[in-house]
Amino acid sequence: MQDALWSVPIRGEVAERLARPNFGRWLAQVQQVRRCSHPVRLAGTSHTVDSTTGEILGSYDTAAEPDGVAYVRCGNRRASVCPSCSHEYKGDVWHVLMAGAAGGMKDVPDTVAAHPLVFATFTAPSFGSVHTAKKPGRPGSRRCTPRTGDRRQLCPHGRPLWCMTVHDHADGLTGQPLCADCYDYTTHLVWQWWAPELWRRFTIALRRQVARHLGLSEHAARQLVRVQFAKVAEYQRRAVIHFHALIRLDGPPTDLDLYPAPAVPIDSATLADLVHSAAGSVAYTAPAIDSNDLPRRLRFGAQLDARPVTGAADRQEHGAQLHPETVAAYIAKYATKAAADLPTDDQHGGNQHLRRLQAALRQLAGRASFAALTADNDPYGGWSRWVDMLGFRGHLATKSRRYSTTLGRLRQARRDYARRRHTRPGDAPTGWADQDQDGPEETTLVIGSWRFAGMGWLTSGDAALAAASAARARDD
Repeated sequence: MQDALWSVPIRGEVAERLARPNFGRWLAQVQQVRRCSHPVRLAGTSHTVDSTTGEILGSYDTAAEPDGVAYVRCGNRRASVCPSCSHEYKGDVWHVLMAGAAGGMKDVPDTVAAHPLVFATFTAPSFGSVHTAKKPGRPGSRRCTPRTGDRRQLCPHGRPLWCMTVHDHADGLTGQPLCADCYDYTTHLVWQWWAPELWRRFTIALRRQVARHLGLSEHAARQLVRVQFAKVAEYQRRAVIHFHALIRLDGPPTDLDLYPAPAVPIDSATLADLVHSAAGSVAYTAPAIDSNDLPRRLRFGAQLDARPVTGAADRQEHGAQLHPETVAAYIAKYATKAAADLPTDDQHGGNQHLRRLQAALRQLAGRASFAALTADNDPYGGWSRWVDMLGFRGHLATKSRRYSTTLGRLRQARRDYARRRHTRPGDAPTGWADQDQDGPEETTLVIGSWRFAGMGWLTSGDAALAAASAARARDD
C-alpha cells in the first residue's frame, strides 16, 4: 500500500490533519478540486447579489475554511505534474476529437460521421542520423541502422554511421544522434520555431488543392466545401515536434445546420490524396538568425501518413482499419506529453541530446536578440522563453472553429455540474467556482475579492492524503 511508503514526518502530518474537527470540510475541498496534486490557493470573499433588487443573498469568506483558503485546480496538462488535471485534460481533448469525428455528442450531429475524414501525421525532416526502434512486424531489419556499402564507413568526426543494436522503445538511447557533432541542431531549432507557420501554410494549401480538384476558384469552392481540422503536437523521441491531425470536409454552415455535408464529390480516399499533395507543396523560407547565418528553406518531412477514417455506418462495407474511436483515443493520449516527459538515457549520462538542444537554443536566442537591436524586425523575438519547449512556440492542441465543441464549453459544463452537485438549496456560495455562474437563467451577480495565496497543499501530509484519495478514486 502507498500508505506504508510514507515517511515518519508525513505520517505525523497526516495524523494531525485527521485529528482536526474540520477534517470533513477539508476532505470536501479535496473532492471539489477533484484531488488535484498542486491546487492554487486563493484567499478572499464573494457575495451573491440579486441583480434586480440589490439584496445580498449569501456570502462566502475563505477565513471560515480549515486552512483559511479556497482551493482551485491547477489545470496542468502534464501527467508528470498533476495526474488528475492531466487525466481530465486528456478526456476533454478526446471529447473534442471524438465529437468531430463521429458526432452524436456535444451538440455535434451524428451525420458528421458520413463526411470525408482523414487521419494524418506530419513529421519533421531529418537533421541527422539518430538511433531508432523499429516496431515488430514492419518490413526490413529491426536493427537500429544496419551497415550499408563500406562496412567501415565513418562520419567526418570518426564515429560509425551504423548501429547494429535492436533498440527497445523504452531505451533512452532511442532518438539520440549517432554523432552529435554531425547533427544539425540549428536547423532543428529553427524548424521547430516555424512549425506553426508550416501548419498554417498547409491549411491554406489544402483549401487550394480542394478548389483545384473541383476545377473551381477558391471563392467558389468555399461556397460548397469547408476544411475543418483538429490537431495535437507530439514530441518525437529525437525531441522534434510532429503533428497528428483529423481533417474533415463540411459544407458551409447555416443558421439551421452548423455541420452540413459538403456538396462536392470528394470521398475520404480522395481527401487523403489531397492532404498528401498539399503537405508536399508547403515550404517556408525562414529568415537568417543574424548576419553570420543564411535563410533556410523549411518543409515537412517525407514520412507523411494520411489515411481515410471510416464512420460506423461504412465499416462493414469498406472494412476500414481506422475508426473514429481509434484515432480519437490515439491522438488524445499525446495531448498531455511535453518535452520534459521524453525518456532519458540514464545509462549513458542522461539525455545529452535534450541538453545540447537547450544549450544551442540559448546561444541562438542570444544571437537573434543581438541582431534584432540593429534590425527593423525580430522574427525570433522571445525565442529564449521557449527553452523548456525546445523552441516550439505553438499550442499543443488546436482546432478549426467549426470542427466540434470547445474545451471552454466542456469546462463550463463541468463547473455547472459540480456547482449543482455540491450546492444545496439555500446554501451560500461554496467557493471560487461560484464566480463562473452565467447563462440566461441567472438573476444573480457574484462580486468577489481574491488574492493569490500560493500553490499546492500546505503540507506534505496533505499532499499525501490527496494523492491517496485520488488513487482510491481511480481504483473505484
